[in-house]
Amino acid sequence: MLMGVDPHLLRTFVTVVREGSFSAAADRLGYTQPAVSQQIAALEADLGVPLLLRRPVRPTRAGERLLEHAGPLLLRLRAARADVARVVAESHVVTVAASPLAVTPGTAAALARAAAVPAPEASAGSPGAAGTVTVRTADPGAAVALAASGEADLALVDGPAAPSDPLALPDVGPLTSSGVGEEPLVVVLPEGHPLAGRPGLRLDALADALWVDAPGVLPLDRLRAVARIDGFRTGLRYEGHDVATLARLAAAGHGLALLPRSAAACGAAVPLAWPRLVHRIEVLHGSLPDGPARRVVHALTAR
Repeated sequence: MLMGVDPHLLRTFVTVVREGSFSAAADRLGYTQPAVSQQIAALEADLGVPLLLRRPVRPTRAGERLLEHAGPLLLRLRAARADVARVVAESHVVTVAASPLAVTPGTAAALARAAAVPAPEASAGSPGAAGTVTVRTADPGAAVALAASGEADLALVDGPAAPSDPLALPDVGPLTSSGVGEEPLVVVLPEGHPLAGRPGLRLDALADALWVDAPGVLPLDRLRAVARIDGFRTGLRYEGHDVATLARLAAAGHGLALLPRSAAACGAAVPLAWPRLVHRIEVLHGSLPDGPARRVVHALTAR
């Protein structure tokens, strides 16, 4: 049904729904409001169904179904354009969309090694003899979307998972995923906390405790889903991406935090005893020609 739909009309429809009004969508897209109205009318005429209720602006049932398809379709279109451009591009800049906990001492060192490797076709000392790596911080879902759309060459993402199990990530298209590494998880709490001397802690025993909810690092919703446990009350919400700040908040008593062992630089770090989870890092990417981005993937996945 959607094969012949004009992607410009589809993008306008998504923007109207997201912004909640025709005028706001016009401002976002750089159109006039009548132009936005005409595009929505053209899309409705093409599909033969009303897609939006006007007052207030919200999708009809048909519009809701279209919205489910529109995001992945537009993402695939951006990815195709980026993939074609990547074939002919000669850029030595590699953009890595990375979730905060995926940038560990090991992955940072791998990125530095990859950036220092001269391109085979470049002469010593010539411009572009070595690549340049740009790291862009994003939560795991956003990082994957950036790689799928071509706005980033790679996504370096992390999360809790059963040993050797792949991460549960949104399906945004044909991306190749490779494991980068795994390490133990620890519960970070203040020095002197009654549980600080335990050899290990079970998450089910901590379900009623207060936790630091850090959506940009490890949201409590994801912890509940992976551990399959309700609870984990919010003691403090941290909306930043700095892992050291999250660890300091937990060490200061604002709530518990679950972190990879290498990120627990302060407070008491007690190993996670149950459930059997590890901190897993993966790299995801689309098709990559020979060049700096492929060298970065090789450096990250080399054992």
